[in-house]
Amino acid sequence: MGQLSIRRSLCAIAFCVMSGTGATADVVAATSTDPTLDLNASLASVMSTEHTAFSAVSPLRLSAIGSVFSRNSDTVISSGAPYTTADLDRMPRARGGRQWACLTEALYFEARGESTDGQFAVAEVILNRVDDPRYPSNVCDVVNQGTGRRFACQFTYTCDGQPEDINDTAIHRRLGKIARVMIDGAPRNLTSGATHYHADWVSPNWARVFPQTAQIGTHIFYRQN
Repeated sequence: MGQLSIRRSLCAIAFCVMSGTGATADVVAATSTDPTLDLNASLASVMSTEHTAFSAVSPLRLSAIGSVFSRNSDTVISSGAPYTTADLDRMPRARGGRQWACLTEALYFEARGESTDGQFAVAEVILNRVDDPRYPSNVCDVVNQGTGRRFACQFTYTCDGQPEDINDTAIHRRLGKIARVMIDGAPRNLTSGATHYHADWVSPNWARVFPQTAQIGTHIFYRQN
């Protein structure tokens, strides 16, 4: 893995609290487990928010299609991620449109160093924002909000001025399967409706206001009031 790839795996994201004057960066959430990571640029970043074409498609309708990426209707999942790593590896390669590609990319650059549960949890946050009227209504807008304003975006990787190189194709394909099953309506049982998260070595101001809902790997999850 080259230096650029390593920099990508250490990418940190900051989440914003929306106000009448726009979004401001309040917190950092990183995928790296290295607490020595320089957070100066990351603290200025914000997690992106997007909502349009995706919101027009009902997840329930998608899951009813019954593809290999959807659980059977008689399968009950009470808690935890809907699939294990072994489950995902047995699935055929996932494919999809732009919203699927945006979610896969975000998971790769923001959560590829996390456990499978941690990767599903990050997907939950993105989709919870899609469902929240305070945020954009489709995946790509959630992921790319603020892109183009250096270190003022929702996801750091979309505005750090560096190319997004995908060097680990095996992980990328597995994350594509996570993106597929989540878009297809898989249950969100890991974060209790979280809309924010941050790395466990930082302490943003909003973390003292929003209720904490989960901690998975290096990420602590919160639900915006």
